[in-house]
Amino acid sequence: MATTLDYIEYVCEQISDVGEIRYRKMFGEYMVYVNNKPVITVCDNTCFVKLLDAIAPMMTEAEKGYPYDGAKECYILDIDDADFAKGVIRELEKVTPLPKPRKKKSQ
Repeated sequence: MATTLDYIEYVCEQISDVGEIRYRKMFGEYMVYVNNKPVITVCDNTCFVKLLDAIAPMMTEAEKGYPYDGAKECYILDIDDADFAKGVIRELEKVTPLPKPRKKKSQ
């Protein structure tokens, strides 16, 4: 089951005041960016965040899972608890680097 547009808009609404929020469809699912940093992978209407030390103390009760076949294990973020999700996202945004610019293909 692919992520619905309604769900991705709900996710963005839940974390709306943590920075500049945008999403991008990737491989049939979505990546949510905060201040141009990729912080949430959304697959099958489920939010996944990386297993990082910066959020480990906050995520001790969180379930873990795999967003897609071949992916690394991630925490499953409870996006319904907006205050909790915003706290996690704020910490992730601090430690997530900006993506490296892609090199243009030569013709």
